[in-house]
Amino acid sequence: MTYLDELFSVAGKRALVTGAATGIGRMAATALVQAGADVMIASRKGADCERVAAELNALGAPGKAEGFAGDVSSEAGIAALVGEVKNRTDRLNILINNAGVSWGEPLESFPYHAWSKVMNVNVTAVFHLTRELLPLLEKAASDADPARVINLGSVMGTQPLADDAYSYTASKAAVHHLTRTLAGEFAKRGITVNAFAPGPFQSRMTAFATGTEEKAERVASHVPIGRIGAPGDIAGATLYLCSRAGSYVTGAILPIDGGQSVQHGMTLFKE
Repeated sequence: MTYLDELFSVAGKRALVTGAATGIGRMAATALVQAGADVMIASRKGADCERVAAELNALGAPGKAEGFAGDVSSEAGIAALVGEVKNRTDRLNILINNAGVSWGEPLESFPYHAWSKVMNVNVTAVFHLTRELLPLLEKAASDADPARVINLGSVMGTQPLADDAYSYTASKAAVHHLTRTLAGEFAKRGITVNAFAPGPFQSRMTAFATGTEEKAERVASHVPIGRIGAPGDIAGATLYLCSRAGSYVTGAILPIDGGQSVQHGMTLFKE
């Protein structure tokens, strides 16, 4: 085993990535398969998950993928997803709570039901799915190699920014706090809990703003580093937190945002 393999390999690990048919979830799942993990891909659209799994298996990577339907928007859906996972494995080394929804509408017309819908998927599901899979995570955990949970936060959960997505930005701040809370509680169980706080990436959720090259360039102009995120940015962060390299990190909210989390318009003494 090479030095890099020893640090960053996830060979033989079992993973579940929710919402992984597109966007950041697919980027994370791809990284895990490329690095040797067996990855379960679940989202509401089971056929899309099966297709993505087949595409990942065609890469010739050391890992493998399997896709199936999994809806985290209800208690029954979470129970069904947990059942599907338990039918496939008795241990889970990696859980990536990526599934999420958003809703954008001006303050004056923002609908009541949009608040609960977004909170339910983005926060409630993260807590309940993690709790229900806890026995499988504990079975995979050891002192030398903890089980890993990664939750999907956002730069919008770090910065006081809504852009008409009021329930989304509040939900992501809640994800960050829940991540820290669970990190403290799970440490003695041999499980690390961290969160990604991405800036803009191309995905189905952000297609309205990044779906064309011209739109993506416009969004990139608001990022200090000058570009939107790329698949390799998610891949690197995923392998870091899920491998030996990240085994001593828990409770972190990792900014993958090109500097947006430290961006501000303040000045004290300079014009």
